[in-house]
Amino acid sequence: MPQPKLTVITIVFNNASGIERTMLSVLGQTYPSIEYIIIDGGSTDGTLEIVEKYKARVHKLVSEKDKGIYDAMNKGLVLAEGDYILFMNSGDEVYAPDTVEKVFASEPDADIYYGETEMYDENWQSLGRRRHKTPENFTWRDFRYGMSISHQAIYIRKSLTEPYDLVYKLSADIDWILKAAKKARRIVNTKMYVAKYLVGGMSKKRHRQSLVERFHIFSKHYGLIPNLFNHAVIAAKLALYYVKHRRTND
Repeated sequence: MPQPKLTVITIVFNNASGIERTMLSVLGQTYPSIEYIIIDGGSTDGTLEIVEKYKARVHKLVSEKDKGIYDAMNKGLVLAEGDYILFMNSGDEVYAPDTVEKVFASEPDADIYYGETEMYDENWQSLGRRRHKTPENFTWRDFRYGMSISHQAIYIRKSLTEPYDLVYKLSADIDWILKAAKKARRIVNTKMYVAKYLVGGMSKKRHRQSLVERFHIFSKHYGLIPNLFNHAVIAAKLALYYVKHRRTND
């Protein structure tokens, strides 16, 4: 059986401090069948000069203004030719050089592969595992108490994906994953760390807007009344975690 082709998409805008680390984590993978796409929003801070250093190993590069994070991601999806899609945005990393190889070796022919995420601060010091532990057997219902799998830690068969809904500016990734998960027949837990995530993205900087969007998305998928109850559970769990650890680790 031939190896599946993975398309890794990195979106970036003015992130000269993080782009090289992200790129090297993708370009250093031992897995041979990877297509790498970079979608740049028209950076002016030296990001493109860094990308240019590795241009020969990047399959597709687009640099132009966009309408936001998910518009940029949609551009990447249109260009993707792989069997599976992984978004690894600037500042984040594939966990180890053999991660992709291990993901596809875990079990053959899944619709979705997922794993755990390790959080890092702005000094690239580990904050440990995310507060939302990955479910043992993931289904679309498992997001009802929060996004338990990070965007960087899920490999989705391209045929299951749809464009991101641009109605959502900060949380469309939740909606995107849920739509794919509802179609998936076989979802595999790799039971390993697959991504490193840099805390403090746009959803943190505009936290209130992000939370409002998440509430609407969860209400759409789970129903308003169940979502109200689920959010009471989410709030209680968050408070307990904060009391214990003095941080949220979302």
